[in-house]
Amino acid sequence: MSEPKPTGLLRSILGLLGFSALAAVLVVALTAPAIVATSRVTNNAVGLFENLPDYVKIGNQSQRNILYGLRGGEQVPFAQVYDQNRQEVAWDAVSPFAKDALVAAEDVRFYSHGGVDVAGIARAAVNNLTGKDLQGASSIEQQLVKQLAIQDAVASYTDPKKLEAAKAKAQANTLDRKLKEAKLAIGLEKNYTKHQILLAYLNIAGFGGNTYGIEAAAEQYYSTTAANLTLAQAASLIAVVQQPPLRNPGSQANWERNTSRRDVILGTMLSEKMITPAQYAEAIATPVDATTVKISSPKNGCTYASAAKAFCDYVIKNVKNLPGLGESADDRREAWRRGGNAVYTTIDLDQQENAERDLALRTPASETRFRLGSAVSTVQVGTGRILIMAQNKGFDDTGQGDPNQTTAINFNTDKEYGGSSGFPVGSTWKLFTLIDWLQNGHGIQDTVNANIQTYPARSKSFPARCDGGYAYLPESYTPKNDSGRSEGQMSVLSATKGSVNAAFINMASKLDLCDIRDVAVSMGVHNADNSELAHVPASILGTNTPSPLTMANAYATVASGGKLCQPIAVDKIVGPDGTELPGQAQSCSQVLTPEVAAAAAYDLQGPLQPGGTGSIANPRDGTPLFGKTGTAEALHSYMVASSTQTTTALWIGNIEGSQNMRRISIGGILASNLRTYVMKPILAALNASAVYGKGGAFMEPTGTLLRSYTYRAPTPSPAPSSPPTTGTGNGTGSGPGNGFGAGNGNGNGGGGNRKP
Repeated sequence: MSEPKPTGLLRSILGLLGFSALAAVLVVALTAPAIVATSRVTNNAVGLFENLPDYVKIGNQSQRNILYGLRGGEQVPFAQVYDQNRQEVAWDAVSPFAKDALVAAEDVRFYSHGGVDVAGIARAAVNNLTGKDLQGASSIEQQLVKQLAIQDAVASYTDPKKLEAAKAKAQANTLDRKLKEAKLAIGLEKNYTKHQILLAYLNIAGFGGNTYGIEAAAEQYYSTTAANLTLAQAASLIAVVQQPPLRNPGSQANWERNTSRRDVILGTMLSEKMITPAQYAEAIATPVDATTVKISSPKNGCTYASAAKAFCDYVIKNVKNLPGLGESADDRREAWRRGGNAVYTTIDLDQQENAERDLALRTPASETRFRLGSAVSTVQVGTGRILIMAQNKGFDDTGQGDPNQTTAINFNTDKEYGGSSGFPVGSTWKLFTLIDWLQNGHGIQDTVNANIQTYPARSKSFPARCDGGYAYLPESYTPKNDSGRSEGQMSVLSATKGSVNAAFINMASKLDLCDIRDVAVSMGVHNADNSELAHVPASILGTNTPSPLTMANAYATVASGGKLCQPIAVDKIVGPDGTELPGQAQSCSQVLTPEVAAAAAYDLQGPLQPGGTGSIANPRDGTPLFGKTGTAEALHSYMVASSTQTTTALWIGNIEGSQNMRRISIGGILASNLRTYVMKPILAALNASAVYGKGGAFMEPTGTLLRSYTYRAPTPSPAPSSPPTTGTGNGTGSGPGNGFGAGNGNGNGGGGNRKP
């Protein structure tokens, strides 16, 4: 049989003896430790005291991480992410009413005792003797020690059973735990001021659910700050701390209980002369009801960010890559979980919101005929800093959003950082054939065959050293031009301006498919799902599936004179203690010669000129631009455009399914042509930016890569700056010119639809 529990008088006597012994030990421990050491009665207690640390450190508790972005030239917060809804505040940022209410409610002798309220212990012992419930007589210091132990358990255990066991141990109503708690409370007194202890309690206390600390509680229940709490509000919040589930004013069922406890606290404040009778009368007359409680629901996570929600998610998924948060990936995740970090990101919120409005207007998330998706990524040339990361579908990772208009997938990034497997990029991939062409001694004025032709199966038409010398064609390959006809002989300049497929396939047959793939890799390109890049003839027309962010960064390599800079999202971090920590360091390397980059930039200016496939996107505001369009089997549409300051990649297409974008209009424009209309206002806003605008001229290409022609860089204007080139291909006019005279519409890149 189990041992019977003591009841009645026996329980009272044991309670008296227990708390009397505790009081005796504590008094002697404070006044004469040597005497305690000689007492056989208190040997166990003394041993317990000696084995404990002198005190516990208050430290920083788990709190919010705040993300900042640039708006109007100022850094402003746009998202908060946390495990516990807490924002630690300084002493002066808390209303005196809240400080006094806590003392009145929990420990009226707080300012006169040394960490343990011996008089309170004696009072509790008397109460226990008379048969009342066992009382702990805990000081604010002791309660703080308990709260620190609970938070330590939360930080130490993720397993629910172990966590609950550790929390129960930290709150066990036993003499052993009280002795430990008492010594540590005394230690707090020796190492912290009363103000520091009181503030720590206000910052650590739970106020119901996942809300911790007086600042978060003031915001959640009364839509104010801790500094601006009224007397009635302060007492109402302090009324919560002993029984958060039953007294928090967030539930109407709790209003009466909250009012009852609040009024007791107000009465104590009055009797202790903390407030005047007039203040008491006003506060006691204030109800706790719908007229006073003003709930502001916590907005934790990227779904509730005020802007740049998908970018916010990208930052969180990059926590493991933030060296300022710790040495290892695990250290960084733990520092993020504990929170308190101010994260200054690279995002330009003005440019971001302009892009979001543009996408919402031209590629509405509400489109019901097919699953229309779009995404825009912009990076700063020469740094890799991400300035825009926008998409048409609203970001929502709660599982509660409208599945037709929201998504938890970030279309701009790799699968690891946003869940997308990417989409085929079409003729924007032709950049890498162009670069390899230039690296192998060819020029942009070289004449190439743009006629439709068939490459026989199992022929040696396409060198591919990594495949044993040549690409294996299981069947014959006949790439089509977008015009549907052969285009004769034309310059590389003309082929680029018109995105002529047959011309670029012909160029690839004179190069090496493995080399072209390696050029792309050297410029930072990889498939979004981390699958191997294809290096077959069809890949020349864009069957690979890198993310828009990756494509923007690759084209930025050309704009920067051949320097590849890895994308970064975080400039710096300010830790919980105010220390400035590094964000993501810029990582740049020269991967192209300046001469090759200059020739490629010059060649790519053609598509943005009148008659080029991307001409409509050019805002013609005096900023030199280059770019390239791409279409993948009419299911996906791409465009990349760049100044010397910023590079932007745009994807529009089927999130899933196979709607032919040349057979459906949106807002009166063929879906396949939307890219230029979407891109134009984005480029115009970037070019007008005081921070990123007014890009200068691109570097002039050398004569060798121009094949002995002398060129003059075109100036943006409604009409070509000089006559068309010679009558090769389908250009018109005669004599040397700027090389931009020919072209034949969109290049139709190959490649299948990819689901994110």
